[in-house]
Amino acid sequence: MAHMTEGVEGLRSVPALLQRNVEKFGNSAAYREKEFGIWQSWTWAEAAKEIEALALGLLNLGVNPGDHVAIIGRNRPTLYWSMVAAQMCGAVPVPLYQDAVAEEMEYVLGHCGARFVICADQEQVDKVIEIQEDLHQFEHMIYVDPRGMRKYDHSRLHEYSHVQNQGRAAYDEYINELNKRRGALGYDDTCVMLYTSGTTGKPKGVVLSNRNVIETAKASSDFDSLNHDDEILAYLPMAWVGDFIFSLGQAYWTGFCVNCPESAETMKTDLREIAPSYYFAPPAVFEGQLTQIMIRMEDAGKFKRKIFHHFMAHARKVGPRLLEGKPVGLGERLKYALGEVMVYGPLKNALGFSKVRVGYTAGEAIGPELFDFYRSLGINLKQLYGQTEATVFITQQPDGEVRSDTVGVPSPGVEVKIADSGEVYYRSPGVFVEYYNNAESTAGTKDAEGWVATGDAGFFEKDTGHLRIIDRIKDVGKMADGGMFAPKYVENKLKFYPNILEVVVFGAGRDRCTAFVNIDLTAVGNWAERNNIAYASYQELAGHPQVMDMIQGHIEETNLSIAQDDMLSGCQIHRFLILHKELDADDGEMTRTKKVRRKIIGEKFADLVTALYDGSSESYTETEVTYEDGRKGKITATLELRDTKVAPVAAKMAAE
Repeated sequence: MAHMTEGVEGLRSVPALLQRNVEKFGNSAAYREKEFGIWQSWTWAEAAKEIEALALGLLNLGVNPGDHVAIIGRNRPTLYWSMVAAQMCGAVPVPLYQDAVAEEMEYVLGHCGARFVICADQEQVDKVIEIQEDLHQFEHMIYVDPRGMRKYDHSRLHEYSHVQNQGRAAYDEYINELNKRRGALGYDDTCVMLYTSGTTGKPKGVVLSNRNVIETAKASSDFDSLNHDDEILAYLPMAWVGDFIFSLGQAYWTGFCVNCPESAETMKTDLREIAPSYYFAPPAVFEGQLTQIMIRMEDAGKFKRKIFHHFMAHARKVGPRLLEGKPVGLGERLKYALGEVMVYGPLKNALGFSKVRVGYTAGEAIGPELFDFYRSLGINLKQLYGQTEATVFITQQPDGEVRSDTVGVPSPGVEVKIADSGEVYYRSPGVFVEYYNNAESTAGTKDAEGWVATGDAGFFEKDTGHLRIIDRIKDVGKMADGGMFAPKYVENKLKFYPNILEVVVFGAGRDRCTAFVNIDLTAVGNWAERNNIAYASYQELAGHPQVMDMIQGHIEETNLSIAQDDMLSGCQIHRFLILHKELDADDGEMTRTKKVRRKIIGEKFADLVTALYDGSSESYTETEVTYEDGRKGKITATLELRDTKVAPVAAKMAAE
């Protein structure tokens, strides 16, 4: 076991990995960032010099081992360097969500007692200044972008490049101390602290050690044969564990290049220009891209549309088989090759996916139709299941064993078990050290043997050994007849349709399932314009009889597909309505990360739920809403409620 305390290959920390990368890939690109429309790049050797200068500057400002250094802003090389520079000083980086409002930041900064904050720009500096009176440990703030910062009080506010310059100037004074601290970093010392999103209460600070990060980065990189020639686009929040493991853990383990887009607005263009070989996105990103494609196809000429649909139908049939190296006849191969030239190739190019070798999605379940669409184009999109507390990886899909309805097999080094309640538990070298200053929650999540409760319900398939996640354990229920009720499974199937933005399914303890639907205003609005249907508002469009017909068609198609699943066939939707307003985080109906708050919606629209179950054909309702300026108002509507066709299940049972 001696090597375990030493670290993999003797590498005990991220700064140690940086040193190795300088020796091994010194002249290869480590970082690229687009600024003013031009890509700038830094090699590993150049990045190491920038990081060291910042670390010396931090020592000069008085950063001590064990200090928490908060980092706030969008993905930029300078902020990734800040994390590593803090680690070199023996301090702990704490990245924050950049779109958090001042009060949310106040909680995290106060809870971790950050003495230092490194911000991207004036917007983030202003948020910290607004709350600094209440932050007792806070001492110094560093900002990267000097625009608009001239007239501020600079006694405790420093420009990033100046801190680096002071570090370079004080090289002789501090280099021995820096080397001492760098050399003293242990495998079980803290590498980073990441806060959970706080869907069930206040965010918790998840402490991850060097061991957690390095072991996980190595195992997951080996699993997908990632190497230093890979390219990744870093665009997801830096406070999220996924970005930390991809853009820092795996990047430093393999030595691949991290590319930072210029802004959220140029993200699509930057993605096309980089054409990464390794790509991650939550399902919502893939959904958005597909909706855009479908809208553009509907606007194309008749001939173009015909070709697109003809070749896409062929891709769905043979694309996934080709991707997995399964036998496909010569004729079908030739037709697919023609489709690659005419449709799939240009489409992947437009999306920026022409070079993706490994693509992942996680965070929410992805609709099977959506998942199969990308795989049919020849994009190796896979699913993983993970948590902040696991340093991401719990299960992954091996190449050749990729399916839309499972999340794969336990990741290398991870053990997974299912409790009697159906809850999924895991333990691994990636299991977090603790929740910072919260021994009670740590003990409630992780037992004495290192097993962690996920809060998700799932089971292993007998024949394949793949894990299937059904839903959050608190959302899974029973129908009146004892059959399983798993709302999210049904909701995700329906959200594949570009016309459907959000769905809330009801049915726990009842004899049948019903649903609220939110239409996608962009997609349905586009359809309405093409069909010369005039509408003045979301509410008017949502109540249009032809829109009702369209959504009813989608639900009935979905019912057919749910009927194929023995365990969940009782979750078919018997009745539905289209809500008169979009579900909104400002009205408390969703979380900030766009997760539906099922219980609150059920209570708020109790009259509509009752109407779905009592057989009414319409229902009048009044709803309080919050306008963008914070004012409250009321909207009223009379909604149509409809029955839908349910597919027979018995025949399938008998056939078996």
